[in-house]
Amino acid sequence: MTYRDLGYNDALERYRVEESLDSFEIGRVVSEHKERYVVRTADKELDSELLGNLRFTAESRYDLPAVGDWVAISEYDTDKALIHAVYPRASIIERQAVGKKGQVQIIATNIDFGLIVQAVDRDFNLNRLERYLTICNTSNVEPIIVLSKIDLLEPTDLENIIHQIEQRVKDIAIIPVSNEIAHGYDLLDQMIQKGKTYCLLGSSGVGKSTLLNNLSGKLLMETGHISSSVNKGRHITSHRELIVLDSGGILIDNPGMREVGIADMTGGLETTFESILEYAKDCRFKDCTHMHEKGCAVLEAVENGEIDEGAYANFRKMEKEKMHFESDALTRKKKDKDLGKIIKDVKKLRKQHKF
Repeated sequence: MTYRDLGYNDALERYRVEESLDSFEIGRVVSEHKERYVVRTADKELDSELLGNLRFTAESRYDLPAVGDWVAISEYDTDKALIHAVYPRASIIERQAVGKKGQVQIIATNIDFGLIVQAVDRDFNLNRLERYLTICNTSNVEPIIVLSKIDLLEPTDLENIIHQIEQRVKDIAIIPVSNEIAHGYDLLDQMIQKGKTYCLLGSSGVGKSTLLNNLSGKLLMETGHISSSVNKGRHITSHRELIVLDSGGILIDNPGMREVGIADMTGGLETTFESILEYAKDCRFKDCTHMHEKGCAVLEAVENGEIDEGAYANFRKMEKEKMHFESDALTRKKKDKDLGKIIKDVKKLRKQHKF
């Protein structure tokens, strides 16, 4: 295997030379376990940890490695290494951290395509699908919709679901698959490009691990069953992991997400709901909220049936969520800044032997 097979490119090599990192080995983070990392090189995997200086100078989660990152490493023992630096990221897929206002959780980095998996029997939800699309669009990651477990539906019901998606989502590939009847995997496999990185996105129990096993032709991930009592999937995958397929594609599996909190949606919301915002250009007022104003072209289009009511309601909900997240993030940033100033002042006083 070469570094190119892992997704390495000319831009990363230029950075390596410009930043004088060429004395270190190159590696890509394939999994993370409580600040310990498995880093893959061209010929092996190394159990890795952060260099002390990198750990203590990190100002935020963005300064620390995540699955998918390229890092500069040095080996210090058999199959062990230190991480000295993190290379610039081409993309970051993230969501709002569960239960933590104004904070984000990095799902994976350096992703080219997002495979959004929804099971048609129980998980299918257009609003949630638009949330995943917004996460991908914010990150400049190309989304592909994968509808799993289609053997549980009649063909006409599947056609209806695909029609619903196409009414609200434009120009995105939709791939129906089934493990039971071995359908759709050949088409999906043909779409996967060598050296490109794909991230599996979806709830627990939708079939992400089954999908990975089928694409790889190996039993790489344990699969589980849906609970008959609560109709929810089990968390079989417990951590994110990067896997190189025999076909040459790179796949990142990750735990199912019960909550898809939207974080920084700069550009993402506009891309997902582009059709709605096209109408907004004709609103009477430039600062129209599209809620109650007279002369609002968006509300008029909703009333006339030109804009789907469900899509409009989801757009408003996510826009409101975006405003709350940005407000929480500003508050947290101010608190961190104030705390940083206090620490700086204390260090200054100590230096001056004031106490």
